[in-house]
Amino acid sequence: MKTALNEGGCSSDEVEEIVGSTTYTKIDASSIDDLTSLLTGLQGRIVLYFALPPVVTMAACKALADMTLPEDLFLAIEKPFGTDAESAHEFNTLLAHLPLPESHVFRVDHYLGKATVLSLVGLRFTNRLFEPVWNATNIESIHIVSDELLALEGRAGYYDHAGALKDMIQSHLLLVMALLCMEELATFDAFELRDLQAHLLRSTHLWGDDPVKASRRARYTAGKVGDEVVPNYVDEKGVDPARNTETLAEVTVEIRNARWSGVPITLRSGKALGDGVRQITVVFRPIAHTPVGFHDEAPQNVVVIGLSPEYLRVQLSTNVEGDRLSLEPTVLDADLGESPIRPYGEILSHILDGDPLLSVRGDVAEDCWRIVTPVLDAWAAGTVPMDTYVAGSAGPSNWI
Repeated sequence: MKTALNEGGCSSDEVEEIVGSTTYTKIDASSIDDLTSLLTGLQGRIVLYFALPPVVTMAACKALADMTLPEDLFLAIEKPFGTDAESAHEFNTLLAHLPLPESHVFRVDHYLGKATVLSLVGLRFTNRLFEPVWNATNIESIHIVSDELLALEGRAGYYDHAGALKDMIQSHLLLVMALLCMEELATFDAFELRDLQAHLLRSTHLWGDDPVKASRRARYTAGKVGDEVVPNYVDEKGVDPARNTETLAEVTVEIRNARWSGVPITLRSGKALGDGVRQITVVFRPIAHTPVGFHDEAPQNVVVIGLSPEYLRVQLSTNVEGDRLSLEPTVLDADLGESPIRPYGEILSHILDGDPLLSVRGDVAEDCWRIVTPVLDAWAAGTVPMDTYVAGSAGPSNWI
């Protein structure tokens, strides 16, 4: 505790005060007796934060269902929420039978705490430059990418059972897409925001309903990321090669509504990638006609939104200096700065305030699983090849 608080910038007095009021208790999370003992005597708002495998969290919630719970109890449940669509539905059914309102259940996805992610709402709906043109008539494609420099980093116990698709695309990136593409809010509150996310995700399907053509997967081999030598993934400690776990996943979806029909939206995430890009790229369609006399076709407009670090880049077409009849792309670049509060800080603040704005609603969690389930089934059947890429590279050489 002291180490973490000191690294977080707390003063020595603050550290001593927090540590002095902190206790560590070891329990069986599925035991009614142990949970009762833990909760007895606690005052004020109580948050049980589950950073456990889904099967363990569900066992704990089954125990809670047979207990008398404090009125001011909140549950915070880290992703993954379930391990597939069926278990997510089972988990939601279990939570619905707890003597707690849905507003006291926080399904945590820390990407919703990133300042840039929620800023998507302001960017889209408060700028005349973007609001009227944010649709299929004007936008050609969207790419949402979260590539990591980090390799496995000793997380085989979790990651080798999950893989890039379940770890990132099924949760984080689909939720980012929902904020990027949803309809306008009537009011900025948890009820409206989560309704619109659910509405958008219900309209989302794999591109062409074909999991083979709409998805790609790959796994890193030995290489070097910066100065760090990275072993072949299958040789990492704790990895079982028989699981055939991917470390890079890409899925293309489409939103079947009047605003977005026909626009491919590609979601990609992976580990041990040399560029470490985390951004949203919105590519606009070419203009209908370049005036006669210009030597070139006008470069397409592109909006790039950086998730980490946070930035905004807008690519425009301008005349070339010294040759006014030639055109070139010019990028307007703004550094949005890092939020003073880290994503988990934002999430924890909302939980302690009892505000579910950043909580993933149950139906949203289930729809995220529905969207990716055909891909998971196709991969399990071996109909999508497992490509490879050298750790520290930009990905497989055959991915163009």
